[in-house]
Amino acid sequence: MGASHSRSVEKTDPRHFKDEILDRLAERYNVAQFVSFGPASMAIRYCRILGTNRPESGEAAIRHLLKTSVEKSVNVRSYEPFQSKSRAFHYGLTNADEVLTVVRSLQDAGLHTIVNETIDTGDGGVSGVVSGGICEFAPDDTPRCVEKPGTAAFTVEDAEHVLTTVYGFDPALDFEHDLRVEFSLHPQRRGLRHEHMVVWESEHFEGSSLTTSIRWPNRFSRMLGDKVFGLLVADAIGLHVPETTVVNRRVAPFRFGVPTGTGETWIRTAPTEQLPGRFTTQKGWIDPYALLLEEDPDGHSIASVIAQEGVDSVYAGALLAQEGGSIILEGVRGTGEDFMVGVVSPDRIPRHVRDEVTRLYERARARLGPVRMEWGFDGTRCWVLQLHVGAVAAGASSVIYPGDAGTFHRFAVEDGIEDLRALINRVQGTGAGIVLVGNVGITSHFGDLLRRAQVPSRIESA
Repeated sequence: MGASHSRSVEKTDPRHFKDEILDRLAERYNVAQFVSFGPASMAIRYCRILGTNRPESGEAAIRHLLKTSVEKSVNVRSYEPFQSKSRAFHYGLTNADEVLTVVRSLQDAGLHTIVNETIDTGDGGVSGVVSGGICEFAPDDTPRCVEKPGTAAFTVEDAEHVLTTVYGFDPALDFEHDLRVEFSLHPQRRGLRHEHMVVWESEHFEGSSLTTSIRWPNRFSRMLGDKVFGLLVADAIGLHVPETTVVNRRVAPFRFGVPTGTGETWIRTAPTEQLPGRFTTQKGWIDPYALLLEEDPDGHSIASVIAQEGVDSVYAGALLAQEGGSIILEGVRGTGEDFMVGVVSPDRIPRHVRDEVTRLYERARARLGPVRMEWGFDGTRCWVLQLHVGAVAAGASSVIYPGDAGTFHRFAVEDGIEDLRALINRVQGTGAGIVLVGNVGITSHFGDLLRRAQVPSRIESA
């Protein structure tokens, strides 16, 4: 069954009637199915419902709308034609008789009404705005999310790459450049044309191209997991990311990256925000669902588990950009896992490896500004294993986070990262600092923890 043709019963000024504006929008885009009424009767003004052309009555239109809605639910919006703001809004009605009662009561108050299908904003999709060459969006919200903190922001090209990767369909964000479009994307198809994208509003955009920078954590990165989001960004800007399969709590599994040729699997956890060294990283397959149940039974901390093809690393390590433009590059022979958790100290990195990692960093910096990354070099290619944006505070060669402290607590690296996490919790806000005692790298997870906590800290060799 195809989409309906609109049917207008009375002529009105289209500049002021929300249903006429919505009807015109339906000529070009997939919109939420709807039927509208004036204040005087249940005569249909406009009707855009999948699979029907001429409903017998307003009541029949409402019943059919409830039947075709994915959620089996509708909303009722009311307005006055010459007022920009809507009036009463009733959300999530599932009974046709109740909908009719609401519409008639609003009509008695002299209001126009639009009955449209309810579209769940908490279905794992996103809502946002495309305007001036950029796209901003967030999950669990309406397009008005762009007026709140925490929206993800990309160029349209990068947004299409990331969203296609995550959801498995082309979001088709390439609207005319002079339009500002409010949209939502959904894992299940819905709306008048039964598509994944629903357009809510379109208007001409006055102005030149806009610019943005990719920053996280944001609401989308928290839904996918900080580690997943960083790797998606690396993949979108053309860096080499090992082939990665993501098992997420909110969306169906998806895959991205480039085969490394090893055929070996590493299992890594992706917390909602960066929590260095806290959750499992393991070579070899384990049940991701059992892992989630064991390490995060409440579902609050780990957003995803990722299965990543291993890299035959000749050297691996981490890189930090410092404020002022310098970088710190550390690593070891092999995979680098023991280095990141402080079991082994940094090796001397050969010049040709340093050059390859630095070139990788410069490619990332050209698109994202200063970054922090974990890397692996297989003798031919340098791979991104983790990526974060931003520079760290600069200090002397042994300083992790600069600052004065009245007291410095000494911490032996061999006591492990969880004991360090506990010490950080005790000293934060007290004015005290921490000295790491041991042969550990500034770029290790130990250093990450102290920088994130902004605790004055330095390393002292054992």
